Amino acid sequence: MAEAWVFPTFMLCLCGFFTNMRPSEPFITAYLVGPDKNLTHKEVFNEIFPVWTYSYLALLLPVFLVTDFLRYKPVIILQGASLIVTYLMLMYAQGLMATQFMEFLYGVSTATEIAYYSYIYSVVDSAQYQRGTSYCRSITLVGYTVGSVTGQVLVSLAQVPLFYLNAITLTSVTLAFVTSWFLPMPNKSLFFHQAHGCVDKKELTGKAAKLPPRVLSRAALEDPESKVPLNAEESPPAAQKVKAGQAGGGGGGFLEVLRMLWLDLLQCYSSWPLLCWSVWWALSTCGYFQLINYAQALWEEVLPSQDSDIYNGCVEAISTLLGAVAAFGVGYVKISWEDWVELVLCSFSVVIAVAVYIMDTVRNIWVCYVSYVVFRSTYMLLITIATYQIGANLSMERYALVFGVNTFAAVALQTLLTVIVVDSSGLGLDIFTQFLIYASYFVMIAAVFLAAGLYKLVARWRTSHIHETVGGITESDFSGDQVSQNDCNYITNTS
Repeated sequence: MAEAWVFPTFMLCLCGFFTNMRPSEPFITAYLVGPDKNLTHKEVFNEIFPVWTYSYLALLLPVFLVTDFLRYKPVIILQGASLIVTYLMLMYAQGLMATQFMEFLYGVSTATEIAYYSYIYSVVDSAQYQRGTSYCRSITLVGYTVGSVTGQVLVSLAQVPLFYLNAITLTSVTLAFVTSWFLPMPNKSLFFHQAHGCVDKKELTGKAAKLPPRVLSRAALEDPESKVPLNAEESPPAAQKVKAGQAGGGGGGFLEVLRMLWLDLLQCYSSWPLLCWSVWWALSTCGYFQLINYAQALWEEVLPSQDSDIYNGCVEAISTLLGAVAAFGVGYVKISWEDWVELVLCSFSVVIAVAVYIMDTVRNIWVCYVSYVVFRSTYMLLITIATYQIGANLSMERYALVFGVNTFAAVALQTLLTVIVVDSSGLGLDIFTQFLIYASYFVMIAAVFLAAGLYKLVARWRTSHIHETVGGITESDFSGDQVSQNDCNYITNTS
């Protein structure tokens, strides 16, 4: 039984390691504006980088559905192929148009990452979900850290040209592509190919089945025992209709799944704590994507790579490790996050806003590096908490659905921000003005959750005040001390 989950988990981790072990990643901006490509800063910042955002948004939703429909493995293979072509073009293609097409292919590889993170749930037993998820996510951080450190060592100590870092990265992603072919093909998926073994949501518990729909949705979210497991006893109606639709053409089953996904989504977001974490997830991930995309651009402006040594790889490695340590440590913190959700989200958003503001206004490369580490570690800490809080009371299907919708919302917001602030067809602002706007953006996020927290406190105070008032009236009206003698005589006579 051990081999049933150990082999696919090992192969997936191997694929994840090589996919993320990219020594050239921390130096991509320096490479594009350097002598190898000889592109201008404006071309890179305002015309090339935005293409990734647009392609990611355009592909995310269809890839999300196609990934599940094709059962993950073909999409993981597609990710490897797109990365190979991306780095081949990065090495040999010249000119603005070719580099923009390369960025589009990189968007394809980013959008298809969802297959890597979803595959594990289709090949292992539900009892191994937590271990499998931990291994697959941890190995990506290890791969990214090893790649960053390798790149920094080669650049700083061996004086290796950036072109050869891309060659090493190409070798690594090629190994990932080869490894992906050895992944076992899943027999099931979360939505379109559910195994015989999901209970009907109407039969979660005998008690919950008697509740009205809105109450049922909240009970299903708040009662850990009401999760919908992947391997129970009967296929839900949606899965049965999908299989019937596949046997007769597939159109009706596909639409039925979409309808069921929509209804599930409405139920999930009816929970206030889950809605809070999801809103923060979407808003902050939008800012996070934007910052990590353009952090190297800011560093290049503060200290041009052609004039001095740069330590981007070291900074990326440190920020990743600290973020991983913080994410690991938060699992041992015993706090009722639901009681403090708005305060936590507000406070950490302020920390991020201050870090980004310092990065923008203090034009010192070491201050920029430290601020970036604080920003990235803080985000990784809080996104871990958000991931746990969102997934704690959801079935795996619903978690995947909420994760996909939150990510889509984040990329949609990022696209809007890119069109207005970055793209040359919009305002096309310089990098320092952009980062000032990003700092203000996180201040806005903090203000939103501060207002939500204050509203929650006022609502609680009013509720407790009403209860105290009602309690006082009850005691004063019905205590024995307040009953008059005439009332006692009347009660006695009528008896």
